[in-house]
Amino acid sequence: MKAYCTRYDLQFKRPSGTSRGVLTQKETWFLVLEDRGKMGIGECGLLRGLSVDDRPDYQHRLEWVCANIHLGEARLWESLIEFPSIQFGVEMAFRSLESENPHVLFPSEFTQGVKPIAINGLIWMGDEQDMLAQIREKIKAGFTCVKLKIGAIDFQKELELLRFIRSNFDVAEMEIRVDANGAFSYDSALDKLQKLSEFKLHSIEQPIKKGQTDKMANLCASTPFPIALDEELIGVFSEEEKAALLDTIKPQFIILKPSFIGGFKGTLQWIALARQRGIGWWITSALESNIGLNAIAQWTYTLGTSMPQGLGTGALYTNNIEAPLIVENGSLWYKPELGWGQMP
Repeated sequence: MKAYCTRYDLQFKRPSGTSRGVLTQKETWFLVLEDRGKMGIGECGLLRGLSVDDRPDYQHRLEWVCANIHLGEARLWESLIEFPSIQFGVEMAFRSLESENPHVLFPSEFTQGVKPIAINGLIWMGDEQDMLAQIREKIKAGFTCVKLKIGAIDFQKELELLRFIRSNFDVAEMEIRVDANGAFSYDSALDKLQKLSEFKLHSIEQPIKKGQTDKMANLCASTPFPIALDEELIGVFSEEEKAALLDTIKPQFIILKPSFIGGFKGTLQWIALARQRGIGWWITSALESNIGLNAIAQWTYTLGTSMPQGLGTGALYTNNIEAPLIVENGSLWYKPELGWGQMP
């Protein structure tokens, strides 16, 4: 078996705002396996400034994987515990290599084009008019669940945006999720949660910065509507640490990004622990290309969850790999008849 890795820089169609700044480009790495005339491809979805494996030795570690691919998936995964995005790339590449079709990793009614996955429509941070235009676009596109990134513009203006949605769509018609990306201070968070609760939101992701375990636990105990942990899960490696985090904070939901938390295996550990504690969860992509999004979506379908997932990011880039992933009426479809474009 041979393995090699290659860097690919994804270019955003439009600058995409988060509370940590505006993104115009996203670095990713493809891990390619070749064995007896077959090929497998995986994506190591690094997100600079957020991934725990954003380290100077990242490329060196990838090259080590390629040189030691003979160790096999299980041993490589264990040796990459501090590199969750590479763990995921390894899992993906081996699954791709073993499949009849390198792009159909988890055959199902989803990959047959029979059933879709419900997803949320993502509203990026911007000025008031920009976000309002995005909201109208998502509503027109048939979404019944939208997720707004908040924390970048004036809070009162963000409340007005939510008021606009609720003035047109009640809870039964439109589910609203918000993601603060840790933008609130602890001292102001509960007051802001009370004001946000007026709009009957589904949940808020990461209201305060990660690492404030006791403060987050206090918020989860007193919040007027559900809190979901996101960044809080990054860098928590052992099963014991994961259980301790959930037992301390007691969140209502956790958000699972396989590229950030050890791929399929790492995500399943979190799901098992959450289920034991009655904590809800959903899967979210982390700005991967269509290679990574495809693997996450196919796998997510096999989990049998019906709530909207965070998987609609494939159309963000000007130079994404063409894939048969289509968003229609608020759902992600795999259309096998469309085929795949050329790999980079």
